[in-house]
Amino acid sequence: MALACRPGCGACCIAPSISSSIPGMPHGKPAGVRCVQLTADHRCAIFGRPERPKVCAGLRPESAMCGDDRVHALAWLARLEKATAG
Repeated sequence: MALACRPGCGACCIAPSISSSIPGMPHGKPAGVRCVQLTADHRCAIFGRPERPKVCAGLRPESAMCGDDRVHALAWLARLEKATAG
């Protein structure tokens, strides 16, 4: 069963680094930096559009990652980023 994104979270648009180009961020973004495409209500402004990076489109919410709140999701993704940084 697929898990839906939590309204007002946006952790996946902040915690991980993205090495591919994003509209408004041609060199991607470092970990912990808010994506310029993340709206004030923590939604992706380019969701479903072809210019959205493939890494973003491939990231799917799951209970281990998202947990019970945004704080959990940010911490989980930050740990994953640190463990996979090379």
